[in-house]
Amino acid sequence: MVKIKDIKIKIFADGADLNSIKELNRNLYISGFTTNPTLMKKGGVKDYKKFAFDMLKIVKDKPVSFEVFSDEVNEMENQAREISSWGENIYVKIPITNSKGIKTYKLVEKLSKDGIKCNVTAILLIEQVQEIYQVSDPNTDIIISIFAGRIADTGVDPTSTMREAVSLCKNKKKIQILWASSRELINILQANSTGCHIITVPHQILKKIDGMGKDLKQLSLETVKTFLSDAVSAGYNIKTNK
Repeated sequence: MVKIKDIKIKIFADGADLNSIKELNRNLYISGFTTNPTLMKKGGVKDYKKFAFDMLKIVKDKPVSFEVFSDEVNEMENQAREISSWGENIYVKIPITNSKGIKTYKLVEKLSKDGIKCNVTAILLIEQVQEIYQVSDPNTDIIISIFAGRIADTGVDPTSTMREAVSLCKNKKKIQILWASSRELINILQANSTGCHIITVPHQILKKIDGMGKDLKQLSLETVKTFLSDAVSAGYNIKTNK
């Protein structure tokens, strides 16, 4: 059974709960953090910048990704430059297109040449990976986030896409391939096997990580005990003829 200490891939915690972020930041196996406007909304965040600065007070020496939220490419650039100025450990998340399907690779090229670290998101196609590979500055760190979980949601195995992306980008050492939209703990092992560099994992899934490598016989017994305890505590009763 593989345990967390055997995993080579970097694990980034994905969420917007500051208490959880504070707790996870103490864990040696957490190498960075990501969030997005959807997670922030679900987490009750009202002030984007205040939340970001509160998060950066907690996470000082690990990479943190914050996302632009304009749908206009020019304003995306303004937001990206502002967000980047908040700290040396920041990656700016840029969607691969806006909501109208307008590609953003030229913006990524401009930001990358100016030394702004980008995390390009919502990628599902190898052609999109190729676009970013071609425009990324070889001297600037960049993350290419492939939404493997969403690929899997369509019934397609994402591992071949991840392997192809890793191979495609291997000659630019500043590029890191990220497995995004994880759905379950086994995705960490799947991502690790493809050779990609990073996986983002939601806080709720990270709570299960201590169970990685657990003995299945023992887990089976614990499961039965849980069912019995819940039935007893609920007061269930079935009258039988005996």
